[in-house]
Amino acid sequence: MSLLSDIFKKKNTSALGIDIGSSSIKVVQLQKRGDKAILQTYGELSLGPYGGVSIGQSTNLSTEKITQAVNDLLVEKEVAISTRVCGLAIPFKASLLSIIEMPAIGQKELAGMVPIEARKYIPVPITDVTLDWSIIPKSEVEEIPVIKGENKIKTVNILLVAIHNNIINQYKEIVSKTDLNAKFFEIEVFSSMRAILEGVQGPLMIFDMGASTTKLYMVDRGLIQHSHTINRGSQDMTANIGRTLNISTEEAEVIKRSIGLGKTVDGIDLSETISVVADSIFSEANRFLFEFQKKNNKNIKSVFLTGGGSALRGFRDLAAQNFKVEVVSANPFEKVEVPAFLENILKETGPEFTVAVGCALRCLGEV
Repeated sequence: MSLLSDIFKKKNTSALGIDIGSSSIKVVQLQKRGDKAILQTYGELSLGPYGGVSIGQSTNLSTEKITQAVNDLLVEKEVAISTRVCGLAIPFKASLLSIIEMPAIGQKELAGMVPIEARKYIPVPITDVTLDWSIIPKSEVEEIPVIKGENKIKTVNILLVAIHNNIINQYKEIVSKTDLNAKFFEIEVFSSMRAILEGVQGPLMIFDMGASTTKLYMVDRGLIQHSHTINRGSQDMTANIGRTLNISTEEAEVIKRSIGLGKTVDGIDLSETISVVADSIFSEANRFLFEFQKKNNKNIKSVFLTGGGSALRGFRDLAAQNFKVEVVSANPFEKVEVPAFLENILKETGPEFTVAVGCALRCLGEV
């Protein structure tokens, strides 16, 4: 290639964010134009049919099936993907996050000590995971040395992150077989935080409802402080609708998505049917919230709803009644320039695409 053709070669300014969940794959393509991120396209593909279950249901697919689904989404004409440069989100369940206390020593010394200390917190052989860590900055009120005997020992808190190597290898295989150009893999919660929390003051809780689980993250000063997983999600609401109305899972899913809370079907108030499941999830989430507040002597200021389950009509109002604090439905597309005719649709479906948008924003900054 000649020097002139190199100079005038069109630079790629588009990037994908890909979120492979338990019930669907979400993809968002953004383009960089000046200092703005422009939405080019987005799409979702349900994984249920690939695993022999209904749309909206969680499924545990083989690497081959996931690869097939990713390929199908990338070539979908309606989605019209035009780049393979991407970032991928890794499910939270494939990771381990812990906050550990270490002596306040240099980065080089910590690099040697953290992997040794990590063995106490990771329930699998250290060779089975990939480790990463970062120092959590202390607030002014926390910068008081711990007194032991006559010595004052300064300590630092470390955010320890471990990802199972088999998951990383699985994602590398998917990337290889789909001709994607992956710039990074990151745990989904970091994608979510980038998409919806920039400039937001804490402490706060992210309430991420998926198909089979609801994940809770306590965030303060832009850092994860604690996490918890509830083994119930939106598919449990679908199942309850199906049992109540004596209809198939497929029909129940359609009704849940189209009607949501507060409507009546065949004389039955769906808000009560859905609330039975939602209330149990809120109850456990509140216990987690109260324990965090008591332990840290801090009040949560707001709860951010994200994940496909929280996009249900009327869900935000129900959550607000249960949490008694400000409840916000995540809208990651607020950080992106979108066509005017899509604004209302994207506001409604925003919670589903939080992770994909967060991934795309990071990737856009790296291309």
